[in-house]
Amino acid sequence: MIEVCMKEIEGIWFGVACDNEKVFATNFGSNEKKVLQGLFENLPVNARFQRREKGSALANRAIVLLKEVYDGKGASSNVPLATGHLSSYTQEVLKAVSQVPLGCVASYGEMAHVVGGSGRAVGRVMALNPFAPIVPCHRIVGSDFSLCGYGGGLDAKEKFLEREKQGYKSKKEIRIDDKRLVVFPAEFVLERIRKKGKR
Repeated sequence: MIEVCMKEIEGIWFGVACDNEKVFATNFGSNEKKVLQGLFENLPVNARFQRREKGSALANRAIVLLKEVYDGKGASSNVPLATGHLSSYTQEVLKAVSQVPLGCVASYGEMAHVVGGSGRAVGRVMALNPFAPIVPCHRIVGSDFSLCGYGGGLDAKEKFLEREKQGYKSKKEIRIDDKRLVVFPAEFVLERIRKKGKR
C-alpha cells in the first residue's frame, strides 16, 4: 500500500507518496489541497493508498530532501524513485534531468539531443514530472534562457534558480550515458530576466 504524507514547513507544504521501498510522487506548494491533488494525480492507475499523519522513515527522508532542494541546497541524500509504471522515454528524461547540477540549467533542446525526441517532448515530460522538485525540472529552460513553462508558475521557477545560483561564470559540459550535455550557470537565466524584464 502507498502511504501519502504531508508536512508543512515554514508555510510550504511538502508531500510524498511512497511504499516501504520507493517514492511514487512528490509535490510542494503553499496550498495543502493542491499539493495533495498533485500527489494523487501522479500515483499509478488503481494504486491503493492511505493518507498518514506520521510517515515512514522513507517518507520522512523524502520530505527532508524536498525541503533541502526547495531551499536551494544540494541534496544531502537521495531516495529511490518508483518509475516502473512510467514510459521508458519518461524514465530516460527524468534520469537525465536529475543529472543537471545544482546552480546550472540546460535547454529543452539540448536535453532532447541527449535523450532523443524533441524539445517539446522533453517539455511534456517536465510538465508531468511526478518527482518535483527532486527531479529538478526547474533547471530546464528555453534555448534563449527564457524560463518557459513550470507547473508551479514562472515566479516559483525563477525563485528556485535564484536560491540555487552558485556564482558560476561559464558553461560546462557534463556526460550523461556517454552523451555530451552543455549546462549553463543559472545566473544566465536570471541576468536575462533582469535585462529584458520578462521571463
